[in-house]
Amino acid sequence: MGIVTPFPQGGQPSQVGFDRAELNRILDLYGRMVAAGHWKDYAMQLGRDAAIFAAFRRAAERPEFRIEKRPALRARQGMWALIGEQGMVLKRGHDLGPILAPVERRLMKLVD
Repeated sequence: MGIVTPFPQGGQPSQVGFDRAELNRILDLYGRMVAAGHWKDYAMQLGRDAAIFAAFRRAAERPEFRIEKRPALRARQGMWALIGEQGMVLKRGHDLGPILAPVERRLMKLVD
């Protein structure tokens, strides 16, 4: 026959991920940044400790921004972080909206 593998129950999930609303918000920003010519590529890393969305200006370099979700920091500094190209934390918090605000500001232009 076959080998039956039991479904894991309880405990901590084996992988951190983005839920649908979070991913929609991040991909909406990514689409607008691509349309404006700022970003060309992205990558996602879903691991045991964190889910990371990285946005690149060009595919062959370091990411310009990384958006990290670390649920272990939920009770402390907040589980969301915006990390710059040099690896410095630019913004940290409990909600995704304020974390994305510095990147969204780059899309604003003055109109006469």
